[in-house]
Amino acid sequence: MTLLEVKDLRIEFPSRRGTMVAVDKVSLTVNPGEVLGVVGESGAGKSTIGNAVVGLLEPPGRMANGEVYLEGKRIDNLPEHEMRKLRGRRIGMIFQDPLTSLDPLQTIEKQLVETIDLHLQLGEAGSKKRAIDMLRQVGIPDPEMRVKQYPHQFSGGMRQRVVIALALCAEPDVIIADEPTTALDVSIQAQILELIKKLCVEKNVGMLIITHDMGVIADVTDRVAVMYRGNMVEEGPTAKILGNPDHPYTQSLISAVPRPDKRLDRFPLVEYIEEAHEPKKELDIATHWLGQARDFGDAHKGPLIKIENLQMRFLSKNSIFPSRRVYLDAVKDVSLEIQPGEIFGLVGESGSGKSTIARLISGLYHPAGGQISFAGTDLVGIKSEKQMDHFRRQMQMIFQDPFSSLNPRMRVLDIVAEPIRFHGLASSKQEGNRIVRDLLDHVGLGEAAALKYPHEFSGGQRQRISIARALATRPRFLICDEPTSALDVSIQAQILNLLKDLQAELGLTMLFISHDLPVIRQMCDRVGVMRHGQLCEVGETEQIFNDPKHDYTKHLLELMPKFSNVAVA
Repeated sequence: MTLLEVKDLRIEFPSRRGTMVAVDKVSLTVNPGEVLGVVGESGAGKSTIGNAVVGLLEPPGRMANGEVYLEGKRIDNLPEHEMRKLRGRRIGMIFQDPLTSLDPLQTIEKQLVETIDLHLQLGEAGSKKRAIDMLRQVGIPDPEMRVKQYPHQFSGGMRQRVVIALALCAEPDVIIADEPTTALDVSIQAQILELIKKLCVEKNVGMLIITHDMGVIADVTDRVAVMYRGNMVEEGPTAKILGNPDHPYTQSLISAVPRPDKRLDRFPLVEYIEEAHEPKKELDIATHWLGQARDFGDAHKGPLIKIENLQMRFLSKNSIFPSRRVYLDAVKDVSLEIQPGEIFGLVGESGSGKSTIARLISGLYHPAGGQISFAGTDLVGIKSEKQMDHFRRQMQMIFQDPFSSLNPRMRVLDIVAEPIRFHGLASSKQEGNRIVRDLLDHVGLGEAAALKYPHEFSGGQRQRISIARALATRPRFLICDEPTSALDVSIQAQILNLLKDLQAELGLTMLFISHDLPVIRQMCDRVGVMRHGQLCEVGETEQIFNDPKHDYTKHLLELMPKFSNVAVA
C-alpha cells in the first residue's frame, strides 16, 4: 500500500492584486521505506506542497483542488483536532527555518519532552532520557548539558539538528523534510543523511525531502520530482533524473550545480524555459550606482582585516559561585589577515566558531581577548557611536537566517532603503526608492517585490532581500555568513556571480562563511579551516582542496558530496 499520496493538488493564494497559483496539478506518491526528493527553484512551490500535506498552509493560502491520503485514508478534509493527532505522531515535519520553528522562551528539553510525552507517553523520566538520546543521535555534543539550554544558545546548524530531533522523536510513519540539511556542515550532514537512510530501511519510514542541494538528492533519494513555477515538469528514478534528464529545465538546473573538482570563472546560469530566448541583461558595474566612487577617508596599506589572538567565550551554566560557572570557548586564540579585494573563506563544522568570528568583526559581540583591526584602526577600542557608524557603513553582513534578520512589519522597499537613508547615500526619497528597486532587480527579485512584506516570500527569496540590503551602503567589506544556504542552485549562481562581479570591479573584500565546500572552492582566494574554535589550517584555495595538510581538512574533503559522479553516470 502507498504510504502517502497527493492527487491533482492545486494551491492558491488570493490577494488584492489577484490570485497567485503556487502549485497546480501536482500528483506524487511516497511508499514505505522510500525517499522521494522534490527539487526546484526557490518559490517553485516545493515547501507549499509539504505544508499542504500536514494542513499548515499560511492564510490566505488554500487548497483549491486535490486530495491527500495517508495509508489510503483521506486526511486533507479532517477537522483540525484530528490533524493535530497526526502531526508529529504519524507525520513528522522538519521545517525550513530552524529558529522560527523553535520556541525561544522554552528550553530544548521542555520542547522535546512535551512532544515525546504527548505522542509516546513515556512519562517524564522516560521522555527526558529519549530527548537526550535524540540529541546524541543528531550529533549534538554533551547532550546532557545542552538539552537544558535555549535555542538562542545554539548555532544555526545546531538549531537545525534540534529541529530534526523534534521531527524524529515520536517515530512517525512519514517525514516531510523541508531543507533538512540547509544549515549543516558536511560532517553533520553525512551523519544526518545516514540517520535518515537508516530510518527508512529499518523502520519502513517514508520520506519526502524538499531541497535544493543536489548532493543530498544524489545521496539519499530513490526518486526525484522536479518543480518549476508550481508545476511538476519531470519525475523518475534518481539516477535517471540526475544522470540523463529529459526536460530542458532539469538539464539546465543540474548544470548550475557548483563543481567540487575544479574552479570555474563563472557559475553556469539556469536558462528559463519561457525566457530562454531573451538574453539576460548584464550588470555594468562601471556605470552603475554600486560602482560610483566611494570615499572612505583613508589611504591604508596592508591587510584590511587583521585579527590577533582573538578569544570569545559564552556562559553556558551560571552559578552564584564563580568556581561553578561553566563557559563555552567559542573562539580560541585565532589570528588571521584578510587582504583588500580578497575573498577569504571560513569552513568548519557547525558550532566551530565561524559565525562568532563574523559577529566579533562586525561589532555584534565584544571579544573576551585579542585585537581586531579594520584598515589599521583598532575596532575593539572604539567607544564613540559616531566613529563606529563610519565603519558600520563600510562593513555589512548577510546573516545566516534570512527571516529573523528582516523586520516582518516593514515592506521590502523600506527594509532595503533603511541603510541608504540612515547614511544619507541618496539625495532624495525618490532616488533612494529607485536605487532599492534597481538592487532588488539585480538580486533576481524584480522591482515589484518592493511593495511586499517578508512573509510573502520563500526562504531563498528572503535571503536575496538580505543581500540587497547589505549592498545598499556600497560597502567596502562584506561578511557573508552562509549567504547561499537558503538558495536553490539557479539563484545561487546568479547571486554568487553578482558577488564575484562586485568583488572584481569594486575591489570589494569579503569574509565568506559556508559549509558548502564546492561553493567555497569557486568563490574564495584563500580558505581557513575552523574546528572547536581554533584555526586548523589556512592556505590558498586550490592548495587546500588539492593538497590539504591537516587531518581534519582531509576529513572534511572526503565527506564532500559526490554529486558530479551521479550527474555524468
